[in-house]
Amino acid sequence: MSRTADIDLMFARPVTVDAVVRALAGEGWSLQEPLGISYVVNNDDLFDWQSTSADQAAEVLTVVDSPDNIDYLVGVCIYHSAAGTGGQLLLHAGRSHCSFIPTIDRRGLSEAPALTDMAWYLNALVPPLLAMGLASYEARDLVD
Repeated sequence: MSRTADIDLMFARPVTVDAVVRALAGEGWSLQEPLGISYVVNNDDLFDWQSTSADQAAEVLTVVDSPDNIDYLVGVCIYHSAAGTGGQLLLHAGRSHCSFIPTIDRRGLSEAPALTDMAWYLNALVPPLLAMGLASYEARDLVD
């Protein structure tokens, strides 16, 4: 058995990775994660994640936000250094639907550590995205 946790975020209008990352930066999120910066442009259905150094953030954002990639799922890892957690931020084709998957030191509930502390993630992600037109979200924590 494995556990899957994710939060789907729906925006009223298309967004860019850069704009989402900037909005989340005010809440302590960053592209800088323990391994540097990780990103993906899924133009071949292989989810071939790439890693680079922290000083390449601008170049990574240019690649994932390129008009050439608007029809592909793109993603970056984001990390909250103060909380010691993070995950994959995936923007789907068209860019009005985004998913967050807590894959870096996922926070568990104190009384039930196997379950994801979705309230913490929602409080850390949703408020800064409201000004960008966040219209709804759906959070799941499931056993496969």
